[in-house]
Amino acid sequence: MKLPVTMRHLDSSAADFPAQLMSVLAFEAGEDEAIDRAAAGILAAVKARGDAAVLEYTNQFDRLAAASVSALEIPQAELQAALLSLSPARRDALQAAADRVRTYHERQKRECGSDGFTFTEADGTVLGQKVTPLDKVGIYVPGGKAAYPSSVLMNAIPAKVAGVAVVIMVVPTPDGVKNPLVLAAAAIAGVDRVFTIGGAQAVGALAYGTATIPQVDKIVGPGNAYVAAAKRRVFGTVGIDMIAGPSEILVLADGSTDPDWIAMDLFSQAEHDELAQSILVCPDADYLAQVEASVNRQIEAMPRKDVIRTSLTNRGALVKVRDMDEACEIANLIAAEHLEISTEQPQQWADKIRHAGAMFLGRFSSESLGDYCAGPNHVLPTSRTARFSSPLGVYDFQKRSSIIHVSQTGAQTLGLIAAELAYGEGLQAHARSAEYRLQKKD
Repeated sequence: MKLPVTMRHLDSSAADFPAQLMSVLAFEAGEDEAIDRAAAGILAAVKARGDAAVLEYTNQFDRLAAASVSALEIPQAELQAALLSLSPARRDALQAAADRVRTYHERQKRECGSDGFTFTEADGTVLGQKVTPLDKVGIYVPGGKAAYPSSVLMNAIPAKVAGVAVVIMVVPTPDGVKNPLVLAAAAIAGVDRVFTIGGAQAVGALAYGTATIPQVDKIVGPGNAYVAAAKRRVFGTVGIDMIAGPSEILVLADGSTDPDWIAMDLFSQAEHDELAQSILVCPDADYLAQVEASVNRQIEAMPRKDVIRTSLTNRGALVKVRDMDEACEIANLIAAEHLEISTEQPQQWADKIRHAGAMFLGRFSSESLGDYCAGPNHVLPTSRTARFSSPLGVYDFQKRSSIIHVSQTGAQTLGLIAAELAYGEGLQAHARSAEYRLQKKD
């Protein structure tokens, strides 16, 4: 029996449209207290017992029988063997994707200024900033339900481009099944060490370090609810990239793109999971109806049709607007992870967009290309956080140190200013420290 997809229909001219839209966008992570408590317990055990706890949890959760954590490390030779085991077409595709991701992030590093800057003031005081890479980074790659070689490329390559010396990858392998495409991606991306562990115990091992697994400076990469809960708890001990929500796509269309293409673009996010969100905004009511008809015509051929149907029914929407200017206003309110502008003249509308994780301009720029091989990073802010967050990039794997080299002449001016303010704050030692550098007047 074919079940129709019943997406919500919204019209911006309706009096209660703002409330309807916010209802569609509403997403509560609903952090389960039981999950948070379990993650906290696992982290505490890993911090206290190190390798023994990591081994215990990994064998339990992934149904393994490893004798030691060192036995869970995949040697570089196995990564290279996995790469060689791929069909030539798949190996070439993986290499091409990696090359494009690397080229984009190398350009990003140059544009950001790889070494920092300095400038000299008239009195000889030198001020500036030094940019240095993190020493060690851990990347979490999901395993189990699906394999994500693209996540390996998107997390490891910008770290390496930034100059990170050691990239340690953790990936769960339930029942000991290793995905050769994931291992091949690690080989191409230059990952230094790979451990077949996952869950909160992997986050704990990376955050605290064990006898076998080095402590890292930052942990990046997506994971399940336990991984997210663990990342929240270790933030401060190490850095993290973000706590990502369900995947989302917003399409702004003027009705000029084949409706079948747009329907499939909506599917491309909906198939991730039931909580993913796909929204189409268009001023043409007839076109919205054509896309909806295409959704129902094409869905039965999708292997993940049940997931897609649930996602589109519960969190999808077709939004009728007055014009494309209003579509852009709504896009800025939604601040979507992925924004497709599928119009005849996409740049004129892109110029009006202030908030989006990634923008895909024109009918040939499907979001799926960004997921795999366009070049820019596919790790993007979700749940409206694009209002204040950015895609993962080289800058996430660098830190900045201020440079202050005050000349003797400069100390005479700055010392007086600092001392005055320090006395005002009641910090006498600060003031005297500055005054000691002042030249005594005859």
